[in-house]
Amino acid sequence: MSALAYDGGAMLGRQLRRLRNNPGLLILTQTMPITMLLFFGYVLGSALAMPGAEYRSFLVPGLLVATAANGLMTGMFQAAQDTHRGVMDRLRTLPVSRAAVPLGQAAADLLVTAAGTVPFLLVGLAVGWRIEGSALEAAGAVGLLLLFRFATTWVGIFLGLLTRNEEAAGQLGGATFILPLLSNAYIPTDGLPGWLRTLAEWNPISAVTTALRDLFGNAPVPDGAAWPVAHPVAGSLTWCAVLIAVFAPLAVRRCARGER
Repeated sequence: MSALAYDGGAMLGRQLRRLRNNPGLLILTQTMPITMLLFFGYVLGSALAMPGAEYRSFLVPGLLVATAANGLMTGMFQAAQDTHRGVMDRLRTLPVSRAAVPLGQAAADLLVTAAGTVPFLLVGLAVGWRIEGSALEAAGAVGLLLLFRFATTWVGIFLGLLTRNEEAAGQLGGATFILPLLSNAYIPTDGLPGWLRTLAEWNPISAVTTALRDLFGNAPVPDGAAWPVAHPVAGSLTWCAVLIAVFAPLAVRRCARGER
């Protein structure tokens, strides 16, 4: 365990230096959610039945979770980039814990996400979003959000190691934009057709979004929803546990064995 902690810290530092050397990408990933909040909140919100400020309060938790789900894309691209450029092969020749390599990437992504959440929340407050729940509930919402980001990053790391190609990972990662659209991140699901509503409510993004809205006090839990949305905190924790339990071991194993 001490070796894993030491090696994981070294891999964490490597990932942070990697981001420091690519400030353009870092700025883009941090400002894109804010841009989406302003665009969706003032443009799309005007076309919905909700008044502007009410929709923005509804939207902020959804965009937080949609951004957290992008851990799938960033994890996939970075892992595929390291594999394609031979970095993973060089790391395998070193006396480094195999679990430390993907763990360092996931931990670095988590730190960057936590830092980027602060300006997003400040902009949310500026456009009318408010935390209506208790401070403890709000802290629980942020913790749940970061846990979901951590879980989706492991999924992305495994897929990136599996594709082994930057271009393929970029194309596959770009396709993940549809996941928040098939959820309640941007619009309520109660007006969707039955089969589509079921699909949206079993999307992990819907459970986490509903949990954040409930904990922040922005919207009540909808009636008649599927189990993960009807019990959003339990549903979110279950989804996160399943994703980490399945994909973290797969990512570590793939990292250790390479193409085999």
